[in-house]
Amino acid sequence: MNDDIKSAFEIAMEKIAALEEVTPEDKLKWKFTPEGEQAALKYFKEGQDIAGAIAHFPKEAQPFVRTGAEEVLLSNIQLPSNKVLEERNKKAMDGLPAVKADKNGTNKLLNQMKQILEHYTDQGAEQRKQTYEQLKQQYEVKLKKAVSKQLGSKAEGDLGISVETLPQFQEEWRRVSAQMDDQYLKLLDEFKKELRKTK
Repeated sequence: MNDDIKSAFEIAMEKIAALEEVTPEDKLKWKFTPEGEQAALKYFKEGQDIAGAIAHFPKEAQPFVRTGAEEVLLSNIQLPSNKVLEERNKKAMDGLPAVKADKNGTNKLLNQMKQILEHYTDQGAEQRKQTYEQLKQQYEVKLKKAVSKQLGSKAEGDLGISVETLPQFQEEWRRVSAQMDDQYLKLLDEFKKELRKTK
């Protein structure tokens, strides 16, 4: 028991010693990254000018403020599965050039990202609709076969059961839909990584 307390104490002392080795840059990062996050949140909620907000900070703090704002903006870019997300994506993408020095590189990557998101909204939506209908037909055929087997005769016409309400159908649709979205999410993540590298 005593050894456990001693080792926990030693661990705490090591952590304190590590904190004493904090560089001035670490202190700036800890202090000003959250300020950038707040600036980005105010941009979303109140329409605050991000570039103007960043300019108010001391020059040595600005890179950290930019990083904080950039992370909030990037995390708000998602697959546009509804109008609210579409509008949030647009706002985030409009704000990103304000926190980047390389405007051309940033805009080039953002245009490519927009193409992926537009594809998801247009062709992707059509693909999801077709896939949903195919899956629904497959389940209707399976259900008719199962009913025929149970009743010993061919099930004809409408069974009066909507396969869309079946938990098995819903689970399968979620799985298939997630697989389709995954392709887009991987591309989106790649673009976000490239944008983080852009100065």
